[in-house]
Amino acid sequence: MSGTAGRVALVTGGARGIGRQVALDLAGRGWAVALCARTSAEAGERTRQELVAAGAPALFTLADVSRPEECARLVAETQAWRGRIDALVHCAGPYHRLDLFQETPEGWREMFAHNLDSLFFMARAVAPLMIEAGRGRMIAFSMANADRLLAQPMVTAHYLAKVGVLGLVRTLSKMLAKHAITVNAVSPGFIDSGSMPAEELAQMSRTIPAGYVGTTADVSAAVLYLLSDEARYVTGANLHVSGGWGL
Repeated sequence: MSGTAGRVALVTGGARGIGRQVALDLAGRGWAVALCARTSAEAGERTRQELVAAGAPALFTLADVSRPEECARLVAETQAWRGRIDALVHCAGPYHRLDLFQETPEGWREMFAHNLDSLFFMARAVAPLMIEAGRGRMIAFSMANADRLLAQPMVTAHYLAKVGVLGLVRTLSKMLAKHAITVNAVSPGFIDSGSMPAEELAQMSRTIPAGYVGTTADVSAAVLYLLSDEARYVTGANLHVSGGWGL
């Protein structure tokens, strides 16, 4: 049995894609998993049932993590459910593709609210519990090439929010290291998570040095490492999972 068996993870954006894969893999290693989604109630309930079928305690909650009061509620419900939160895996973070000068003020704010503000609100809500416990893990998601500060005319707001995630991760990691809490980023490249058409993914594979599009399992494997006891001295890191794309 894994040394992490019996621990509790809170996975935001856990109904679909990478979040769902992380939740299932954690369940397979003996974790109890609380997951949330903003709108995907049916998908979230299906994932919860899959976790239970795999023998894991599981909780699903609808929550908009771009709102601080929703984050506080989500953390409180998870704490009440299992009495602890050992890991936050913050997978929530939608994007839209739009020419910068076609972007609306609402769309601009939405990208920052859901990708960057949400990480701040979730980290602020869960950190006191981890500090009291004397240990913890936080993992956030950026994107491969966000550390290069490239021009991104079609995904500007999303990209800049992901750049901000890297800065916030480093700040949190420095603040929380003395409490044995690690904070790291995972930066995927092109991943077959069900959100892009197959033909577009096939086309993108020609731009990836590894020659193929990654899977949600590839990303989950990186998350599992960062959650493990073997990664106890890894904090403030940005782990690329991109097959060499974005370098």
